[in-house]
Amino acid sequence: MSFCSWAKEEVHRDNFNSGVFTCSQCDHPLFSSISKYEHHTPWPAFKNPISPDSLHKEEETEEQSSSQAKALKVFCGKCKNPLGHEFVGDREDGGSRF
Repeated sequence: MSFCSWAKEEVHRDNFNSGVFTCSQCDHPLFSSISKYEHHTPWPAFKNPISPDSLHKEEETEEQSSSQAKALKVFCGKCKNPLGHEFVGDREDGGSRF
């Protein structure tokens, strides 16, 4: 499965087949289907990356209000392809959502 920045309609949102989501640019493993879960956003949601070096994260430069979840920009850990955000503490159990 390939995972990338989203254009038009996201084809992987409702895909819950077993496998590994990889970077569309370099095929680096990003997320296991085991960590994928249903979420109300139009994009796939994951609980954890497949390994610590799967992702590169950077803090947002814009100030966020205290009522918003902290968001980190997320990139492929190998080629730095932009992937979206990590929303820290955004899940019901207090964990991050990718």
